[in-house]
This record gives sequence, C-alpha cells and structure tokens, in this order.
Amino acid sequence: MAPKGREKARKNAITRLSSVGRHLRLRGWGVKASKLRRLVPGRLCGYMFARFNGGFFMRAILDVILLALQIYVWLLIAAAVLSWLIAFNVVNTRNQFVHSVGEFLYRITEPALRPIRNMMPNLGGIDVSPVILILIIFLIERIIVYYIYPNVL
Repeated sequence: MAPKGREKARKNAITRLSSVGRHLRLRGWGVKASKLRRLVPGRLCGYMFARFNGGFFMRAILDVILLALQIYVWLLIAAAVLSWLIAFNVVNTRNQFVHSVGEFLYRITEPALRPIRNMMPNLGGIDVSPVILILIIFLIERIIVYYIYPNVL
C-alpha cells in the first residue's frame, strides 16, 4: 500500500514541478518542464539555482561588497574635508543643509573611527584615524580582489 501512495505523491509532485517549470520558462529562467519531470521533488531548489553555480552569484556579492567599501572610502574623505571646512570657519554649521550633511557623515563614519581613535595615542590636534581606516579598507579590498575573487569558480 505504501508504494502506491508514494507513486501517487510523486506524480502529483511532478505535475506541480511541470507547472512551475512552465512558469519559470516564461519568466526567462530557462527551466524546461521536460527536465523537471526527471527530477525528484526535493531537488527543485538545487536545479533552479544551478545557473548560480560557478561563482556568478558569489562574484556579484563580492562586487557589491567592493562597491560598498569604495563608497565608504569616499564618505570618509567627505567627512574629513567637511570637518576641516568647519574647523577653519569656511562653512557655517548653522546652515541647515550643512548641519544635516555633517550629521549624516558623522553618524556614518564615527562607529568605525571611534575604536581606532581609542587605540591611537594622543597626537595633539591631528586625527589620523580616517587615514588608518582607509588603509584598512584598501587592505580588505586587495584581499578580496587578489585572494577571494579568483578562487570563486
């Protein structure tokens, strides 16, 4: 009795997989219903994402990480330049736009700069923590580009 129940469940699953295959083919996934019929029901997910094997998906994630690191470097540079402009009274922080930009840059960069500032000795009025953080980010980028990215197949 159990094999008949399993066979019926398998046929129902194949029917569902075939309808899913037609839907995915219409969406441009390239999955054919005839190939889905040969699959067992539990392997649908592995087949659907077979196009991402070969590192395409992982390389896309690494590219997004590298882009985020580059944007963060530019935000660090903008925060340093704005702090210099405020220190030399070139821009007025009472201006609402300048204040909002300064507050945004402070909130974005300060969580990463604070631990570096706590470890650094007191250098007077010189703050080298953005430079150290930029060098750390460049090191992380090089590790990703030279060691991780080529090994993703």
